[in-house]
Amino acid sequence: MIPQSNLTSEQQEVLDVVLTLFDGMREADSSKVHSTFGNDPQLYTSFTNREGKAVLRKDEGLQKFLDAVGTPDDEIWDEPLWNVQINIDGNLANVWTEYAFYAGGKFSHCGVDAFMLNKEESGWKIFHLTDTRKREGCDVPNKVKENRGE
Repeated sequence: MIPQSNLTSEQQEVLDVVLTLFDGMREADSSKVHSTFGNDPQLYTSFTNREGKAVLRKDEGLQKFLDAVGTPDDEIWDEPLWNVQINIDGNLANVWTEYAFYAGGKFSHCGVDAFMLNKEESGWKIFHLTDTRKREGCDVPNKVKENRGE
């Protein structure tokens, strides 16, 4: 569901980093996931808690995420994307995309991923990622569901 044909080559490079991250999650390959991040990335989640209050939570860091990805588990983590927007100015890029998260084929939540990337000598690297998460009001496109066999 990602319209890759109308991207510039640089936008495609940025998108490839994000897609590599999600390929690594599906494959439970923490090394592949790690390769997409720069040094000391910041990870956050923005959500509304049960009391209806807005919360911005700083996640416990990349290593905990990598440990979770690389821990053997029967549940494949899959995060299809749609409505991908990529902006670039010099060595700075951002990717804003809607997603749905599935664990072991079962829907968990949806939201938006907001990536910030910097172009380093080795290529584009994620230095900041904030996601939103909700379990209700998810409007997952039929095309995404069809691609997943739903």
